Amino acid sequence: DGQLAESGGGLVQPGGSLTLTCTASGFTFDTYGMAWFRQVPGKQREAVSGISFSGGSKYYAASVKGRFTISRDNAKNTLYLQMNSLRTEDTAMYYCAADSEEYTTGWNKPTNEYGYWGQGTQVTVSS
Repeated sequence: DGQLAESGGGLVQPGGSLTLTCTASGFTFDTYGMAWFRQVPGKQREAVSGISFSGGSKYYAASVKGRFTISRDNAKNTLYLQMNSLRTEDTAMYYCAADSEEYTTGWNKPTNEYGYWGQGTQVTVSS
């Protein structure tokens, strides 16, 4: 069965940077679009960024555009999210997700249409 595991979260000061990593196993990583989501208690899960199966197309929520960069290394079955200029409102549990069908953009789909989710990694932005 497919599995995803996030890592790289932690405590960072406003304006700082952090890189999240999502490692995939159990499925053909390079045929699925991928996405990063985040969630805070009492709020719905929010799409942050997406990337097509090939890495050729990238998508960002307006709130992170220009600050975050999504990338993937299909040879390593790994997804990344480089987070720069972090703000307190970026504080959340961050999840990676794989699309439920192949050859997709990894973006603009309901959360229940992603096939696999990681356990999440906490990002806390605070002084």
